[in-house]
Amino acid sequence: MSAVTVPLNPPSVTAKSGPHHFLDRIGIPKALSWGFLGVLIFMIGDGVESGFLSPYLLHDGISKERVALLFTVYGVTASVSAWFSGALSDLWGPRRVMMLGLGIWATLQVAFLGLAVPTHHYGLLLVSYGLRGFGYPLFAYGFLVWVTAVTPRHRLGSAVGWFWFAFTGGLPTLGSLVASFTVPWLGTYRTLWFALALVTVGGLIAVLLVREPTGRSRLAPTGERPVATLLGSLSIVWRKPRIGVGAVVRTINTAAQFGFLVFLPVFFTDTLGFSLTEWLRLLSAMFATNIFFNLLFGLVGDRLGWQRTVAWFGGVGCAITTLLLYYGTVASGDDFALAMVLVSLFGATLAGYVPLSALMPSLAPEHKGQAMSALNLGAGASTFVGPAVVALFLGPLGVQGVMWIFAGLYLASAGMTLFLTLPAQDSAAGAPATPAPSRAESV
Repeated sequence: MSAVTVPLNPPSVTAKSGPHHFLDRIGIPKALSWGFLGVLIFMIGDGVESGFLSPYLLHDGISKERVALLFTVYGVTASVSAWFSGALSDLWGPRRVMMLGLGIWATLQVAFLGLAVPTHHYGLLLVSYGLRGFGYPLFAYGFLVWVTAVTPRHRLGSAVGWFWFAFTGGLPTLGSLVASFTVPWLGTYRTLWFALALVTVGGLIAVLLVREPTGRSRLAPTGERPVATLLGSLSIVWRKPRIGVGAVVRTINTAAQFGFLVFLPVFFTDTLGFSLTEWLRLLSAMFATNIFFNLLFGLVGDRLGWQRTVAWFGGVGCAITTLLLYYGTVASGDDFALAMVLVSLFGATLAGYVPLSALMPSLAPEHKGQAMSALNLGAGASTFVGPAVVALFLGPLGVQGVMWIFAGLYLASAGMTLFLTLPAQDSAAGAPATPAPSRAESV
């Protein structure tokens, strides 16, 4: 195969504007700044329902089994959409993918609220809400691909840190906070319409005000056929084994998080003696800490190296804090202050994996969208891998055994990062410590 020369950092408004603007200095590409705001507002709207939609549907007479199926379908469509977001960005360009995600979310939310909810027709509920799961990953992860496509490599960790700050700041944190004010004021049904307004405003801010040119056109090499691009988003995990390893690392990243939600509520309330309100506050503290450390570890990754940050702060850090969370709370019982510290430490180290979003596309600079699809596939897989570990081992091994399994998986992910070396610097440990100008590389 003849060598193909591809730019590691395509020319963009970001590159031209230089690092002198305040936004560039703090890690936000100035050319994409409206996009970060748009993602934040969009995800606030998406997260408004997270704390009350299930009980609202139950109150309306939908059975627990049907509500569970509804959310399962939503989770499946969101996982598939997360995978496709990168491949479609390669094929159409991130901006068009974001527009598609916004259109799907808004259209199906109107159908959900205008037809399904008033009639209590379960088939309409399943179609409208279940398929709406395609919306937010196309929008949000499409923008993430845009960020990785135009940000200079030496600032990419900071940029993806800001992305995850906006993403998790909206869903579920600020979204739930907004709902806590609007539900008493507007009621649940009108709050769901208000969520549609937020999503629409955030989406329009991003797609209309971001003028950066790279994201307005396809990212895949010229002449590559659409079918090859779509299939490549899956085959890249074995065509480039390091991408496959990165996807596994991403699966381990949040597997414990989703597994914890299965058994820690009962462990903290029934075994340790916390009230349900105290547990919910501890869970909120975990995610709130994670939001701010998403940003911090993006900045740390650009200086220490993405690979080192993921390995030590993410893998080793999560292994330690997972065991501390168990043994510390068992030793102290219902000591709320200590439990707050321990859950916050876990939330902080969970953010140590943030530079993976910068590292993965840099492992395949000629197919950044496909690399991000693999990363998102790993994220989707974690939603069922974590609960599966709990289902298989909680009975025979108990909480202590499950916590050790998750700690072992985190240590294994730290070891896997040894294989995630960048194409242009296989002997290096991560991103260059000094600014790397745009350059070409043969692949």
